[in-house]
Amino acid sequence: MAKVVFMGSPDFAVPSLHALHTAGHEIVAVYTQPPRPAGRGQKLQPTAVHEAADDLGLAVFHPEKLRGEALDAVLALDADVFCVVAYGLLLPKALVDNRLCLNVHPSALPRWRGAAPLQWTLLSGDTTTDVCVMQLDEGMDTGPVVARQTMSIPQDMNLAELHDVTALKGANMLVNVVNNLPDISAVAQVGEATHAVKITREMRRIDWTKPVMEIHNLVRGIYPMAQAALGDEVFKILRTEVNQLWIHKHMGDPGEVMGMDSTGMAIACGTGVLKITEMQRPGGKAGTTAEVARGWPQLKNGAMLS
Repeated sequence: MAKVVFMGSPDFAVPSLHALHTAGHEIVAVYTQPPRPAGRGQKLQPTAVHEAADDLGLAVFHPEKLRGEALDAVLALDADVFCVVAYGLLLPKALVDNRLCLNVHPSALPRWRGAAPLQWTLLSGDTTTDVCVMQLDEGMDTGPVVARQTMSIPQDMNLAELHDVTALKGANMLVNVVNNLPDISAVAQVGEATHAVKITREMRRIDWTKPVMEIHNLVRGIYPMAQAALGDEVFKILRTEVNQLWIHKHMGDPGEVMGMDSTGMAIACGTGVLKITEMQRPGGKAGTTAEVARGWPQLKNGAMLS
């Protein structure tokens, strides 16, 4: 069994930590982001990995930066491999040059290097993606790949669903690599690189003049944060559907409610018609469009969303 230093922070990294622990590898230390203020009370909240590591009785460290004494402490650890999954910090050259550092990255590298690969995979309408285990170097997701698996992406799969599938797949792949450390080989990334920049607040608002598939991909790609407005009320659009027969149709003005029934609400786009099936008003519960519309008389045929 290998001696492992695990570095990760959000929910995406937890399956990898659990998988390494379950496989019997010795996790000598867990590194994660420091607790941050969260929630209405802005109380300090440890990361998901911190909580999972505590539950497993593992030693947890959360330096703000891997520099100075913090870096010296990391380099002094007796470990065969550093497993890095959505840690949130770039590892310094002194670490990646002198230790074997493996990273789980959920994209078809070199496509979608960077902070938001899952989001941009969906925003771009990619129909397949990869999960990679790569060897870290100084760059941003530029290192050689030691394991790669391809998966298909259904048209209606959203960010939460893709997150969970790739987190589990990445965990299984990482354990398999660590189980076979003496035999791994790395292959340089080939092809044109694209970069998955962070999602901004401005990206949340739907532009109804866009084509229907672009809007559908936005809703699922930044789930559950896509927004539209009716009058002065801004609300969330959570799930949408696209009828392939209506992708290129021009019906009504962009943002116009074209029809409503028990299955959803049809909205005219720049090209095509989008069906909204789930939504949420401010302060309300998420629900089907039919449920939400019952208490919202202004939301009716002919209404204009912006």
